[in-house]
Amino acid sequence: MRGLGMQLEQTGAGAGMARWTRRGRPSRRGFTIVELIVAITILLVLTTMALPMVQIQVKRGKEKALRHDLHEMRAAIDRYKDAADRGLFQVQFGTDGYPPTLRALTEPIEGNGKTYRFLRRIPVDPMTGSKNWGLQSTSDSPNADSWGGENVFNVYSRSQGTGLNGVPYRDW
Repeated sequence: MRGLGMQLEQTGAGAGMARWTRRGRPSRRGFTIVELIVAITILLVLTTMALPMVQIQVKRGKEKALRHDLHEMRAAIDRYKDAADRGLFQVQFGTDGYPPTLRALTEPIEGNGKTYRFLRRIPVDPMTGSKNWGLQSTSDSPNADSWGGENVFNVYSRSQGTGLNGVPYRDW
């Protein structure tokens, strides 16, 4: 075989790793189609297993934002009611001291020589992607789907979905 310029080289740790090379240079070896199919199949299986976990993490993040936004708006409603009950500013008749609209929490209110503002902005509902929140007034029934319009006693998500805890987002 010397006349053809072929040599047998021993590479790697095992005896089964011998390769033929031409003129002493290592042979160039790529992946076979079978190896590529196996590698792609493994990647697809791992991705398929990880996808539900990623979806749950995304949903959990949205639920955390929803909890925060509802807490922030409800606290602003409570601060508004408290300030109105203490007579710090004049309230509209028929509102029972609650804000007449959700937007009223973001607008400056003058009273006793001070300016009051209870929210910087109305947050976007992370479940619906809109600023259109469900509202309840003091005269609405607890299960009402429409707002009576007299005042804003409570705020909730209009999403029809259910949380990871099994409770509909509307009831949070």
